[in-house]
This record gives sequence, structure tokens and C-alpha cells, in this order.
Amino acid sequence: MIIDSDFSPPPWLENPHAQTLLANLIHPPTPQVSREILELDDGDELELAHGTAQGSDRVLILHGLEGSLRSPYAARIVNALNAAGIPVSFLFYRGCNGRPNRLARSYHSGETGDLRQVIAHLKRQGAKRLALIGYSLGGNVTLKYLGEAPPDTAIHCAAAVSTPLLLDICARRMQQGFSRIYQKELLARLKRKLAAKRQLLRQQGFDIELAALRSFVDFDDAYTAPVHGFDKAERYYRICSARQYLHAIDRPTLILQARDDPFMTPAVLPAEDELSPAIRFELADRGGHVGFIGGRGPLRLRPYFWLEPKLVDWLREQNFGQRTDSCRKPEITAYSSNPLQDETNTTRRMT
Repeated sequence: MIIDSDFSPPPWLENPHAQTLLANLIHPPTPQVSREILELDDGDELELAHGTAQGSDRVLILHGLEGSLRSPYAARIVNALNAAGIPVSFLFYRGCNGRPNRLARSYHSGETGDLRQVIAHLKRQGAKRLALIGYSLGGNVTLKYLGEAPPDTAIHCAAAVSTPLLLDICARRMQQGFSRIYQKELLARLKRKLAAKRQLLRQQGFDIELAALRSFVDFDDAYTAPVHGFDKAERYYRICSARQYLHAIDRPTLILQARDDPFMTPAVLPAEDELSPAIRFELADRGGHVGFIGGRGPLRLRPYFWLEPKLVDWLREQNFGQRTDSCRKPEITAYSSNPLQDETNTTRRMT
């Protein structure tokens, strides 16, 4: 089901880049979490951050490209779930926890094997029901996982925000206009990671000329595709794009998208007949990429973070999580806490 979203930005904040940038520049308080290292079957590791609430229901957060718990959207949702008394875990992809991962491979938009291992681990820790919330790349991973045969029966519901449903279109969109600024910043982070693993990559037969990587397509052709078992970027995009999996999703799933998302074009949006009956696809005219800063008051002039209360309300609709007061809608505030401060107590658990 495709419906119009009730999201409405302030009149002075309708520009998609303003939405995208402001939501990323305002840092919330550092979430209260504890950390855990999860050893993987292939000898690599993942890191998890666990919120303060306890219970058999647990939300698992999947971040976007080069995200982490320092990403403002990630900190906001963990804070919101902690405040609502809903147990939450945050997954750092390989190499996204502040140190290089051990292997030549990393993560990508279609990597669901790591997600399966994390879900199995959370179940061993006592989780009976799980909800997935994925942002951008993490939204694609979430939806692909749900549409693959079959997802774990412990998955109760899910949500995906600003998802690049057709990876090839989105990769090329990032080469146009102001979106090239986003691509330049993200690509620089990715290239720094490859530089740190240059010797390991060469030992595995991958001698990548970093200066030649000027776009996501270049990066995916030279690294993402071959290192992860795809011959070319186009094949990687074709196999891993989540839109083709939407018809098979059988768990209640909320998909939030904005028509003006600068990371994609309207061509990525599915038709009604591509969606399974379990999907509620909410489409906003505005919102940018993981922006969704709303406006309220008589003239909608006062900004607030619309996205986190929306996601908490969705979980409540699905009867998920402990019953507490509904998530408040915080005004936009410049917090004084340092977003780079170490926010965790680290524990190591071997599995």
C-alpha cells in the first residue's frame, strides 16, 4: 500500500539539501549503551551497542553507508528507544566501529549474511521477537533480507528509511548536481579505509589505484563487486537492489521515502503492484535523505525531529516493546555534548 505521508516541514526548511544537512549537523546527546564484540564465522568481527532497556523484544538498528553510532540519526533513534523503554541494539558493519576489520572484504548494500549471524546471536542472548530498522544502505539490507527465503520467524516487524531501492540509479544520481558533494565526502571515507588495508588487499590480489576512484560506480567496480564475489558493479547493483524483493516480504514493514531525496530519483520508487500486502509505503513530498525535520505550531515554523517519534509509534502499532509514555517530539536544539566522545563501556564476548 502506497500512501501520502503526513510529514510536513517548516516553510523555511523545504529544500532537500537543507533537510539532509541540518539533520546531519545537529548532534543529539551521546546515547547510553554498552558494547560487545561478535566474532564471525570467517574470522572477522562485528560490534554491537546495546541500549539501556531489557526485555524479550529487541530492535536492531542498521546504519547507512559509512555510518556509526556517531551519526546523528543513529544516536537519535537509540536515544528515543532508550527513553521509550524499548530494548535496542545497534549494529556496526565491518570496519565501521573506528578500527579496520580483519579481512579484505567489508560490507555492502546486499550483505545479509552478517545480519543473519547477528540475529542468531541476539536470539541466543534471549531475544524472542525482533524488529529491524534500517537507514539508507541499511534499509536496502533490511528489505532484501526480509524478501529472501525465508527470514527468521523471530522477526516481528521492520522499517526502512530513505532506501536506495535501485542501486544503479542511485549510484549515478550521486554524480549529478549538488549530490556530488555527498559522494565526494563518502567516497573519501571509503578510500581512506582501502588505503589502511592496501597491503592486505594486495596480498589477496587486489591492487586498486585509489586516485582513479572518482565515483561510487568506480569504487564498486574496483572494490565492492570483485572483493564480495560479483564480477562488475552492474551485477552487484542488479542482484542486491531491494526493490525486486518487496513483493515477497511477509512481515509488517514501514517504508519511509521522500520524493525529493537527493540520493536518488523518482525512478527508484516502486509501483503499487510491486509491494506485498505487508508493506506500508509512506511517501513524502519533502524530507531529503534521512532528514524529515518537521514543522509545528500555527504556521509550522517551529522545527522538530519527526522521524524518531514516527518510528516509535510504528513499533507501538505493531504491539512491539514495553508500554511506556509515547516518544515526545523534541524541538531542534543545539546540544553541547561532544559527538566524538566515547559513549560506551566496552565488553568482549566470544561466540
